[in-house]
Amino acid sequence: MPAVVSEIMSRKVIGLPPSASLAEARTLMQRHHIRHLPVLEQDKLVGLVSQRDILAAQESSLEKGTNGHFLQQHTLAEIMVTGVTTVSPRAGIREAALYLQKHKYGCLPVVDKGRLVGIVTGSDFVAVAIHLLEVLDNQLADEDDDELDELDELDLTPDAQDYQDGSRDL
Repeated sequence: MPAVVSEIMSRKVIGLPPSASLAEARTLMQRHHIRHLPVLEQDKLVGLVSQRDILAAQESSLEKGTNGHFLQQHTLAEIMVTGVTTVSPRAGIREAALYLQKHKYGCLPVVDKGRLVGIVTGSDFVAVAIHLLEVLDNQLADEDDDELDELDELDLTPDAQDYQDGSRDL
């Protein structure tokens, strides 16, 4: 049975309402070391904001010469991405990874029965890759050990009658 998204997703999803300020979002992202923030209304996903979205909005405000309080004065509703692609917790990990790669997304919110239940990010897939590499390394090490054990069991001492190299005693 193929591995599914619910096995690797982060279940403790931190979100904010659309009315939250960009400053609140940035602080929350820094505090929790996250790059993607679901925007929620009554536990329903209505948008997504990334660290990059906040930085782009901040840069834009600097170019326009607006007041330095830009992040406090503007809300997530103003910059959030709507119509966010989501994934079911029962979706295959491989398919989700291919979708992220193909569309160059950093995350996929995981939605079940209309409710946000998790989020799967590129970091989650890196963790899967690391685990698979460790399993592969262990299998290869076990195979190498088995080969060495087989060599130890062989009697590599030649019998005089079995060994002929064509040379003559002089």
